[in-house]
Amino acid sequence: MERTLSIIKPDGVERNLVGKVISKFEDKGIKIAAVKKLQLSRAQAEKFYAVHKARPFFGELVEFMTRSPVVVMVLEGENVVLRNRDIMGATNPAQAAEGTIRKSFALSIGENTVHGSDSLEAAKEEIAFFFAASEIC
Repeated sequence: MERTLSIIKPDGVERNLVGKVISKFEDKGIKIAAVKKLQLSRAQAEKFYAVHKARPFFGELVEFMTRSPVVVMVLEGENVVLRNRDIMGATNPAQAAEGTIRKSFALSIGENTVHGSDSLEAAKEEIAFFFAASEIC
């Protein structure tokens, strides 16, 4: 049984898509092991996305992720890292497969509704960034 992190980004929360996004995971048999809504500080967003610090979109990403609340979740299931990435769809919603979260809800490459860990190693680090072990059921 694997775990991964999923974030419903500000554009998804602002447009009241939280339930619809969660349904996409649950409909595919993925369990929600933990969930919370929070407002990221600038420092938190910069630390979380530090891997992108040298990229030209870093500042815009930090601004976007701090503009309003996000919903962070721990998803649990077999092969959940890859399954989550399939359910999310391609980063560019124009290239995402029909029925994926990004094809259905994303506004643009930048405002693409969800984040998901890209590996088991990243998932462990990202989950620990937002959740204490006691918060995960």
